[in-house]
Amino acid sequence: MVHFGQTQAGEDIAKITISAGDLTVSILTFGAIVQDVRLAGVPRGLALGSNLLSDYENSMGYFGAIVGPIANRISNARVRLDGMMYELERNENGAVHLHSGSDGVHRRVWQVASQTADSITLALSLADGVAGLPGNRDIRVTYQVSAPAALTMTINGITDAPTCMNFASHIYWNLDGTETWAGHKLQIAADHYLPINDSACPTGEVAAVADTPMDFRYPIAPKIASPNLDHNFCIVDGKQAIRDVLWLTGQTNVGMTLATTESGVQIHDAATSHRPGRACYEGLAIEPQAWPDTPNHRGFGSIRVTPNQPYSQETRWTLTR
Repeated sequence: MVHFGQTQAGEDIAKITISAGDLTVSILTFGAIVQDVRLAGVPRGLALGSNLLSDYENSMGYFGAIVGPIANRISNARVRLDGMMYELERNENGAVHLHSGSDGVHRRVWQVASQTADSITLALSLADGVAGLPGNRDIRVTYQVSAPAALTMTINGITDAPTCMNFASHIYWNLDGTETWAGHKLQIAADHYLPINDSACPTGEVAAVADTPMDFRYPIAPKIASPNLDHNFCIVDGKQAIRDVLWLTGQTNVGMTLATTESGVQIHDAATSHRPGRACYEGLAIEPQAWPDTPNHRGFGSIRVTPNQPYSQETRWTLTR
């Protein structure tokens, strides 16, 4: 564990590096951020990050972070829960609630609960009312590296009152170290996706990918802005046993396989996201999560959790070369 920096509020941030086999991963206590992913024999990082804490506090707010307690968008910035309406921060275009706003866990300092050479567990408590939601909540994220080259993330959340939880990892991936992700091949085990409106919120339709630019059932090298990507791909309609659902391959033959328990994977092409001094479209954000905007759409599942039905997610990234 080494000192990484100090937040604008004066809080010390640590960087913890874990490794096993051919994989080394660095994690920050700010936002539970995956700051760097290194595969032996590959002379570059595979996850986009920064060595400056100020970048994460400013333009790189979501890079590598855990987002939640509600990831993605809530179109009308309100949640009805057990007959009560909870108003949420409208932090996107004055209307939409995105990634839990300024109270999101990506903006918070997590505590180190336990640490070994190949794993780190970070803990965070959210008081009743934080992010506009009820319940005193305790969240734990464990990152574990295993040979030959896999990173497994487990998220667990408990609450003392019914609330909503839908966490996601927001790593931007570029396996080639190139200026943009162009040339990467993407495959997703999804027969359906969620079309979006002008606010990037789901319309409510669950559309077949067949005969559309959203058909990634076989490896395809998408072109930048063709199609525009900020969509949820529907893996299943609820939690599942962890299984491989997505494959990303760079032109240098470095590959990443994503396995998850989650019902959807959001793909964001970084059209509006970039690191300081770098171009947009530098990496693909690949975010396993429940379907977005679920409180506003019947048939999208549920993100309601209770004291008796806690939150859990398991996601695994396996790197190859």
